[in-house]
Amino acid sequence: MRETRQTRAGSRRRTRTVTGIVVLASLLLAACSGEQNALDPAGPFAQGPHDLIVPVAIIAAVVFVLVQGLIIYSVIRFRTRKDDDGSLPVQVHGNTRLEIVWTVIPAVILAVIAVPTVQGIFEQMDDPGGDDVLAVEVIGHRWWFEYYYPDYDIYTANEMAIPTDTPVRLEMTAADLARSPEQGVVHSFWIPRLAGKQDLVPGQTTFLNMQADEPGRYLGQCAEYCGLSHVNMRARVEAMEPADFDTWVEQQSTPAEVPEDGTLEADGRELYNDLDGRQACASCHQVWEDEGDARAAGQGPDLTHLLSREEFAGAIHDMTEENLRDWLEDPNSMKPMQYEVNGIGMPDLDLSEEELDALVAYLLTLDPES
Repeated sequence: MRETRQTRAGSRRRTRTVTGIVVLASLLLAACSGEQNALDPAGPFAQGPHDLIVPVAIIAAVVFVLVQGLIIYSVIRFRTRKDDDGSLPVQVHGNTRLEIVWTVIPAVILAVIAVPTVQGIFEQMDDPGGDDVLAVEVIGHRWWFEYYYPDYDIYTANEMAIPTDTPVRLEMTAADLARSPEQGVVHSFWIPRLAGKQDLVPGQTTFLNMQADEPGRYLGQCAEYCGLSHVNMRARVEAMEPADFDTWVEQQSTPAEVPEDGTLEADGRELYNDLDGRQACASCHQVWEDEGDARAAGQGPDLTHLLSREEFAGAIHDMTEENLRDWLEDPNSMKPMQYEVNGIGMPDLDLSEEELDALVAYLLTLDPES
């Protein structure tokens, strides 16, 4: 009976060990797959770090195998035996030659790695120069990314559009304390397949270069903990052929159309600007309607061409009529731990069914292709 119990206990331990190994291996493999795989670069500014990661990983693997091999050898070779007389194995302490060797070798390895590492850091941050460089200002908010194209006077949020085969110069900071005091925290912008990660710091300006070789949608996120809704702060880069990007710029440079009077959409526009004593949408969000008016950043994302984006609310929800309605009705359930916990972000406006219908109808008109 005792042997049976011991056998069962041993079997359970082995099962738990195997399960743990499988789970750990699955997590490691998951980290190297999918559309946010830094080991699958899609542009030159992501290729540089990748080319550095590979040899460093090889060196680290060789060192790991060597050290672990020596440990295993020592455990087996110098294990206690029944016929041991209690004497200690030969000690190497004080062997100057050995100590110099195992000190110099790691120092040389680190020095060799340091040269391309420092060089790569400067390459990632230096202005690529040239007339074809696209400038984009990136501002980190809690919890969304704002993008401004100074050459075109275009504001957008969460989804950045860029032309392929064109270097993009990102000028980055976090929300200004004077503009949004409660939002002044550090963020980190990271699109793994296009570039390394870079911190966005209030009151400071950092830089990052990016380029996409092929059209596509590249996923990323904030990589620096910035509050309870940090996990809901995602970023997207839409790389387009240059001709398609020019079309996008033309569309984004066109003011939003004003709905005709007497329509449900017009009622929604009126509510957008005035909610009868409640905080109106226009107090945080801009909808640019007149070319004669200056465009300006708001405390919340620019909504002028909202429907040109595939996602909203920090790029966590698909841009659908149903999701927009749910967002207006109960934003905190759509993006947990934002306003009700932190007092930052989209508040619950306590909208009636009629107000929801009108506001959603108006938001659906904010489409540059309509």
